[in-house]
Amino acid sequence: MLTGHLALTVAALFTGAALYINVSEQPARLQLDDRALLTQWKPSYKRGFAMQAPLAVIGFLLGAAAWWSTSDWRWLAGGVVLLANWPFTLIGIMPTNNQLMGTAPEAAGPQTRALIEQWGGLHAVRTFLGVLATVIFLWALS
Repeated sequence: MLTGHLALTVAALFTGAALYINVSEQPARLQLDDRALLTQWKPSYKRGFAMQAPLAVIGFLLGAAAWWSTSDWRWLAGGVVLLANWPFTLIGIMPTNNQLMGTAPEAAGPQTRALIEQWGGLHAVRTFLGVLATVIFLWALS
């Protein structure tokens, strides 16, 4: 089943990118001073969003297509879990993102650092949702 394999691939790509951010990029950027930390975070966030947002939608659509063709609810469940990153981002993470985006690098300080640390914890939820969707898709393929 091609759509199921593609759904799994997209979910794994989403998860890998999210995990990379949490285990590599975020800890590395937290070693920077406050101004450089914010300066690095802003373009990194924009690029990450541009990559991960479409992956969540595509993974959902592929999961829904696999469900449609097989009637196996697990495909739809995995797709919905992957798509749940959208409302979580808009409701849970976006207020923090907006505060960070609205802060000029020269105004960065301990509060900015605390927000970026908070952002890292919130982003870990996105990573968890990606892992969960990937596991559900693997389960559906088994």
